[in-house]
Amino acid sequence: MASPRQRTPGNLCETWRSGPRSRQPLPGSSINLQKMAEPQEYQSKKLMSDNGVRVQRFFVADTTNEALEAAKKLNAKEIVLKAQILAGGRGKGVFNSVLKGGVHLTKDPNVVGQLAKPMIGYNLATKQTPKECVKVNKVLVAEDLDISRETYLAILMDRSCNGSVLVGSPQRGVHIEEVAASNPELTFKEKIDIFEGIKDSQAQRMAENLGFLGPLKNQPADQIKKLYNLFLKVGATQVEVNPFGETPEGRVVCFDAKINFDDNADCRQKDIFAMDDKSENEPVENEAARFNFLDLGGSVKETQVYQAFKLLTAVPNVQAILVNIFGGIVNCAIFANGITKACQDLEPKLEGTNVQEAQNILSNSGLSMTSPVDLEDAVRKAVASVSKKCHLHPDPLGKEFHFSIRRVASLITVKEMVVSLGGK
Repeated sequence: MASPRQRTPGNLCETWRSGPRSRQPLPGSSINLQKMAEPQEYQSKKLMSDNGVRVQRFFVADTTNEALEAAKKLNAKEIVLKAQILAGGRGKGVFNSVLKGGVHLTKDPNVVGQLAKPMIGYNLATKQTPKECVKVNKVLVAEDLDISRETYLAILMDRSCNGSVLVGSPQRGVHIEEVAASNPELTFKEKIDIFEGIKDSQAQRMAENLGFLGPLKNQPADQIKKLYNLFLKVGATQVEVNPFGETPEGRVVCFDAKINFDDNADCRQKDIFAMDDKSENEPVENEAARFNFLDLGGSVKETQVYQAFKLLTAVPNVQAILVNIFGGIVNCAIFANGITKACQDLEPKLEGTNVQEAQNILSNSGLSMTSPVDLEDAVRKAVASVSKKCHLHPDPLGKEFHFSIRRVASLITVKEMVVSLGGK
């Protein structure tokens, strides 16, 4: 009998970490710096199925009756019931209904409704969920297949290759990075030409490296090409299948998958980004998305600046924020108005479009100010403003303590602020 399978993080080893970026919040907060569609498991499976990739037969249910009917329609030897949340560790999670485990197996379709009842509408706590847990609104009802052999397969964007790479290992593992570190000879990589696309020979070679030999290798090779076509079609930065497995009957199946999307492709992939379930986000993250948080380009409005700084200043352990604005693109006056409404203490440096107007706004705002000479001086002043409290090295640009601009900006109660607005 197949055991419940857990989703595995994406990057396989150090050389591939230049590919997909993870959603990292500001230190001490839950505000993510990226907008990114995160599909639920059933959505990833549907995307693959719709594009010819072989997955388990499944249905999605949001009521106990739907779950029961789905189990009967499957007519499978064994059925797996999975809570649909984005967090990992579902198998060992606990519901506030006292049910243990967000993944359950059964051979009796008539009990699926009973299993789903304490899952749907209840909160599930795992190692990856916030303290408030996550409410389960849907369950996946799927046929559970035995796996005779498990492998790992992924397609990633790799900046060092100026395109995508196919990555695989015949040794599937819950922590695939450890497999790559301990047995590097068991990891294989194929660079895919961005113009030519994946070649039949590459797909066949990867299938062989994964241990699919003889006539069987045609199946995984075909699935690999279909996965690559899906990768391009949806604007993905990563398609990871773990496990990419073989059944005792000789069928090659993508049992579990994780798909990451290019966060800049939302205008082109509206259907994909519409799948993003924001109900699992922290409220502050949804608020940040409303105002295009930390993406203050040339069309920025005063309200966006104001809301962005309100979100930053609401983070309890923010000590300093360094802002570097190219004034040739952004109207400094708009930015200054937004800052003065959101912050209490400020140290600005202003150069660029409408700089005099911006200076007047800040001068009349009642905010505490000093002016850095240039961006390097702005960094030093930002770090110096909190160095005593945070025990930072006095020379942030020295060898012992090098502070990047972004790091200072996320130093995370804005007591001091350095603003460098430069441009034409």
